[in-house]
Amino acid sequence: MLAAPLRRGSFGLQTIALARRSYIEIANLLHERQLRGKISQSRTLPNRRNYHSRPPLRQQCRSIEEVSTVLGQYKSSVEFPSATHSFTDLLQNANSGDTVIIHGYLGHRADLSKKLSFVRITDTTMRQNIQIISSAKENAHQKLKSISANSPVAIRGTIQTKKGSTGEKERSDIEKIDSLEIQLEDIWPLNEFPKDIIMTPETVFPAEYRYLQLRSDRSLREALQFRSNARRICREELENCSPPFAEIETPLLFKSTPEGAREFLVPTRRKGFAYALPQSPQQYKQILMASGIPRYYQFARCFRDEDLRADRQPEFTQLDLEMSFATGEDVMTIIERVIRKLWSTLLDETPASGPFKRLSYQDAMSRFGSDKPDTRFGMEITRLDYVLPIDLVQKISPLTSPIVEAFKLPCEENDPAKTLDFITRFLDSPAGAAFNNNPDGGPGIFVYDAKKPLHGLMPFGFEAAERVEEILEPDHGDLIVLQARKNVPFAGGSTPLGDLRKALHWEAVKSDIKDAPTGFDFLWIVDFPLFSPTNENEPGQGGAAGLSSTHHPFTAPKSAADVDLLLTDPAAAVADHYDLVVNGVELGGGSRRIHDARVQEIVFREILQMPASRIADFSHLLEALRAGCPPHAGIALGFDRLIAVMLGKESVRDVIAFPKTGKGEDVMVGSPSEMSEELLATYHLRLRQ
Repeated sequence: MLAAPLRRGSFGLQTIALARRSYIEIANLLHERQLRGKISQSRTLPNRRNYHSRPPLRQQCRSIEEVSTVLGQYKSSVEFPSATHSFTDLLQNANSGDTVIIHGYLGHRADLSKKLSFVRITDTTMRQNIQIISSAKENAHQKLKSISANSPVAIRGTIQTKKGSTGEKERSDIEKIDSLEIQLEDIWPLNEFPKDIIMTPETVFPAEYRYLQLRSDRSLREALQFRSNARRICREELENCSPPFAEIETPLLFKSTPEGAREFLVPTRRKGFAYALPQSPQQYKQILMASGIPRYYQFARCFRDEDLRADRQPEFTQLDLEMSFATGEDVMTIIERVIRKLWSTLLDETPASGPFKRLSYQDAMSRFGSDKPDTRFGMEITRLDYVLPIDLVQKISPLTSPIVEAFKLPCEENDPAKTLDFITRFLDSPAGAAFNNNPDGGPGIFVYDAKKPLHGLMPFGFEAAERVEEILEPDHGDLIVLQARKNVPFAGGSTPLGDLRKALHWEAVKSDIKDAPTGFDFLWIVDFPLFSPTNENEPGQGGAAGLSSTHHPFTAPKSAADVDLLLTDPAAAVADHYDLVVNGVELGGGSRRIHDARVQEIVFREILQMPASRIADFSHLLEALRAGCPPHAGIALGFDRLIAVMLGKESVRDVIAFPKTGKGEDVMVGSPSEMSEELLATYHLRLRQ
């Protein structure tokens, strides 16, 4: 229907006024977006949360003509021509004299005269650039001069043989195409890059401007592409198995269940009800096994409300898989196949042939003080309390009858004075404070010196010093470290001496006392305890037995003998669990699952002594297992961590497009955001004082 023509009078004037205000509001919105882009590295970057304190936007833009100008400029970016060639196509298929259209980002322009300019354009992948000559077309030349560097453009021009270089200093991370150049015929500006943003490969933008860091840092963009390639290879390898794995998505809106980690809750408008974001797809994938799905996988988004560190995010991706009628051996074989394919395809490096090495939890903890040891640099831990004099043990620990262990740090320069200086600096630093303040006693430090009596081991006494030399085989200048601990079974992921071993090694590498280890050393850590003493800092499963599942409560006992221990000595039972570790990083963990509903309920009720209300949270799983669920096993690889290890990155943030900070915040978008009273009321919530 056509609108009626406006008549003069109050109604017509009001309509015109309303239209004018609408145009002004559009202009204000556009102007605000322009202001948000004006970020200068030469001054403090603006905090966008302060925009609320600005004057009303209608005071910043008053002209309908300005609105028309903005919309007119926008039209040229709506109807821009399609590219005829990529930059690679130009090299392979374009001939001198061909007219081409390319898309990309303008570089900094060099004006040789009023009518002659040179500028390089970088392709959409930001990997290559080519030189543009502007001289022939007056209109195009003026348009070029009005466009700022780093702006996205479409260019039409004629290919010609390159005549020379402008001598402009180019970004070292972008490959120049020097065999061709393009004579500019027309240019379409597609958006404007603000002139007051300084962007170079060396610019480090704060987390609020992650998009600018991604744009300026090629290594970040390449990490994301590498991640995409790795995902494709994993998918192909799993789907090429016989029988193939099926990729199946499981829900993200789950329910709160006591698996072992803290959850994120999602309130609903239904009073008193909330979803929980999944810690993992564990229960869903076990239900899939009961559903007759033989092999499942997915790149699953998981959420855990836990303390953060360099290799941990509140939301993360894991390569999750499960196999029916399978054992842990079957799962480990599949994962080794995937790992070999990833390393050989993307890193041109294949792990050593044959099955990956295996180390039991007990051996890993006793030899390296960690359940995810980096075995490349040696420094194995040895128990020594049985050879040490009692007075020496009493000097290094207040414990009665402790276990005393030691390791040797080889120092390649064989200079005791440098070794002593190194260890003194470390223990006096903040990094050494936690080891000095160990309530079980600080480390005992000895520098092996062939020029001193008993080679610097006088406190050991003659006999003990001789035995220590036989066991540790130190060289001149090596460091010997002793540490006492309680005489109790291993629990948790590391011992104080294991932590000190790792910290001293990397400090020695930084201090040029040791060479950094190279290569990738894969191993499986197996035979974990099925249950561990409850950690008061972790939610566990909320049982009253003082025990929690070491990994999760669905893990099966390793053997028939371990099944027998469930009711007599559950703390001694071994789990059929396996962790994949490389270079001191846990890539993932898996297990054979309890597939019998009756046994699963025994673990909940009799072993963990969970209250009936908490057991009821798992009723869906128990019902699925009761329906003749077959034996099954699976694993989850931390995909973010896997990519970081492959690329040698210290933090998973370097392989995630939009990571959270150490406080779990996305400061770019401002999440988590404060809930208003109105929003709280919508979900029947209120804040406690």
